[in-house]
Amino acid sequence: MINHHLSRRRRVCLYFILAVLAGSVSFAGASERPRARDIGVVVGTLPTGPLNAITDVAGVRVGHTTLIEGGDIRSGVTAIIPAPGNLYTHPVPAWFHVGNGYGKVIGETQVREFGEIETPILLTCTICVWSAANALKEWVYLQPGMGEHTINPVVGETNDGGLSNMWADPVQRDEVFDALDNASAGPVEEGSVGAGTGTKAFYWKGGIGTSSRVLPAALGGYTVGVLVQTNFGGNLAINGAPVGRELGKYYYQEELAAEKAIEDPDDGSIMVVVATNAPLNAVNLQRLAKRAILGIGRTGSFITNGSGDYVIAFSTHPGVRRPRTSREPILTPELVNSSMTPLFMAAVEATQESIYNALFKATTIESSRGRSEAIPIDRVVEILAKYNALNWDETISPGNVKQ
Repeated sequence: MINHHLSRRRRVCLYFILAVLAGSVSFAGASERPRARDIGVVVGTLPTGPLNAITDVAGVRVGHTTLIEGGDIRSGVTAIIPAPGNLYTHPVPAWFHVGNGYGKVIGETQVREFGEIETPILLTCTICVWSAANALKEWVYLQPGMGEHTINPVVGETNDGGLSNMWADPVQRDEVFDALDNASAGPVEEGSVGAGTGTKAFYWKGGIGTSSRVLPAALGGYTVGVLVQTNFGGNLAINGAPVGRELGKYYYQEELAAEKAIEDPDDGSIMVVVATNAPLNAVNLQRLAKRAILGIGRTGSFITNGSGDYVIAFSTHPGVRRPRTSREPILTPELVNSSMTPLFMAAVEATQESIYNALFKATTIESSRGRSEAIPIDRVVEILAKYNALNWDETISPGNVKQ
């Protein structure tokens, strides 16, 4: 029996799950594929922002350029603009955290030295980072107020070579400018788009995903938003359910069956961008970035030898955004360390849900180099129902707990 006192969102979600289990729903394009919460996957306990996206953090904008060309180009670039105005003359506090450093990230050392980001952030394919950085440099020099300065472009990457000929260096000036110029503060397109066009995750099609959390007023009322570029592996777990094992796709599957080493599974990477409007200095942004790794681990990753796992965290709070030059001391409001735990929790939850959204929204991509299937939503729903991993906020609410 359906409880008619449930919220409209929950009733729609319940009807959706029942339809999937009955086999009357199928998914084609990304616009038709659900996000995690659409099928009852509720991650954590904190509420999301209105968009459940990194753009719930005021001032953050996101843009994509997606490249699907010929038989072997399945790539793109995603731009994250942290705040309005000139980021060079007024940088934002930031930090890089490295879970495993097998990657070609550009700009990391200066961010860690100064604790600031002075350009937008780009995500793209591994071989494209240098051309993307050069284009980002050009774009920044065209912004009002720029002179003859050296800048520190920030570009992250994952390897989409299984589906795309990244050695053709497909992301150039036009693609970068398009992503930056069209970046917006609204809903963020997810799945096989932008930097996620050719990526894979957990043996399925990966992509771009995003999520957010809003702290209650008693805990500061701040927002934490996350965006991920997923291209990594492990044994997929969704809210504790062993989805990868149930789907028959998990690490060392053949070795466990044959009791001998066959070949190392493909390693992968993940880029995580964490934004918050909480007034944080670089040290506490470092601490916040570290917690995102826990969100990655919750999805079943153990960060492999050949994985590049990077987190970039920044604060958009206007009070901690200092001018590049000043002859006088600048006083900035900063949260004390004891206020950080709710933000840590928000970062973990939003990272975990962003990864699920990337998987669920991703569509099957095929090229002359290979094919990566979208994860089968109907089977995932069946597995989650089997392990009672759906709609925990309804089934484990105070009114439903048996004494």
